[in-house]
Amino acid sequence: MANRLRLSSEQKQRLAQAIAHFPERQVLVVGDLMLDNFIWGEVNRISPEAPVPVVEVREESQLLGGSANVAHNLASLGGRVLVTGVVGQDPAGQALVTLFNQIAVPTAGLISEDGRPTTVKTRIIAHHQQVVRFDREWRAPLQADTGARILAFLRKSLPDLHGIIVSDYAKGVVTRDFLDALRDLVAGRPLPVVVDPKVQHAEFYRSFTMVTPNHHEASQMSGIPIRDEKSLLRAGESLLARLDCETVLITRGKEGMSLFQRHGPVVHIPTVAQRVYDVTGAGDTVIAAVTLGLVAGLSPAEAALLANLAAGVVVGEVGTAVVSSAQLLAIIQDC
Repeated sequence: MANRLRLSSEQKQRLAQAIAHFPERQVLVVGDLMLDNFIWGEVNRISPEAPVPVVEVREESQLLGGSANVAHNLASLGGRVLVTGVVGQDPAGQALVTLFNQIAVPTAGLISEDGRPTTVKTRIIAHHQQVVRFDREWRAPLQADTGARILAFLRKSLPDLHGIIVSDYAKGVVTRDFLDALRDLVAGRPLPVVVDPKVQHAEFYRSFTMVTPNHHEASQMSGIPIRDEKSLLRAGESLLARLDCETVLITRGKEGMSLFQRHGPVVHIPTVAQRVYDVTGAGDTVIAAVTLGLVAGLSPAEAALLANLAAGVVVGEVGTAVVSSAQLLAIIQDC
C-alpha cells in the first residue's frame, strides 16, 4: 500500500491488540440522530426549464446518519453500542429503528417528541459526485421532558459504559444545560467523554476528555485562521487552553491529523488515504475509532493513529460509509 505512513512492528501489535478488545467495550452515543437518504442516478442532459442537470434516478438507499452513523461505525468496528437521541413518529423514524435493528444496536434510547420530525438529509449523486442536498429538519431545542428522558437513559446506562461520545450536529439535542448535566453525571468516573463539536457550541465543551474539530472548525473556534504549521500550532494550543480538555484532535483532510495534549507533545499524523471521493461521515468514523482506541487501552496518540487509518478507508467511498475491524486490521498490516 503506497502511502506516507509507516508503522513499526510494535505499533502494529499495539493497534491489533486494541482492536481485539473492542467487543469487550461498550460506548454510548448521544447526539443528533439522522437518516441519510441517497438518490443515485446519471446526468445526460440539461433541463430545458432551467440551467440545471436532469438526474435520471437509478437507485435509492437509506443509511444511518449523524450520530446514528457514529453508532454504526462503532458497531462495524466490533464495539458494543448504546445510542440515545430523538426520532420522529414518522416513516423516517421507523427507518432508523429498522436500520439499527439490522446491525443489532438497541433502540431503547430512541426518544420521540410530539410534533418533532426525524432529521433527514437527502443527497442526489450522479457519476460519483453530489449534485445537490436537501434537508428536512427541526433545530429548535428539545422540550424539557425530552431532554430529561435522554439524561435518564444515560444515567441508567452509566454502570455498564466504558466511554461516551457526544455527536453534536446542532439539531437541538446537545445544549449547554445538557452538557452541564452530563459533566455532573460522569464526575469522578474514569469514563472518557469524546465530543464531535459544532462551532456555535464551542463554549459548551469544557473539561471533557477529547474534542475532535476539523481544521475549518478549529479555525473558527479558536479565532485563528489555520494557513500553515505555525498557525495550526497556535490554534490547537489555544483550543486546548480555552476548552480546558485533556486533548484536541484536529482532522486536516489530506494533511492527516494533529493531536494536542495537555500532558504531552503535539503529534502530527500523516494521511493514509490514497483517494478521496467523499468526506461524508468521515468525522463520524474518526470519533468512533478514536474512542474505541481510548477505551481499549491505547494512548491518545495511538488512538488518533488508529482513527486516521479508519478515516482513510471511508473517504475513498461515495456516500456515508463505515469501516470494519477486519478492514482496519488489514490496513495496519499493510502500513
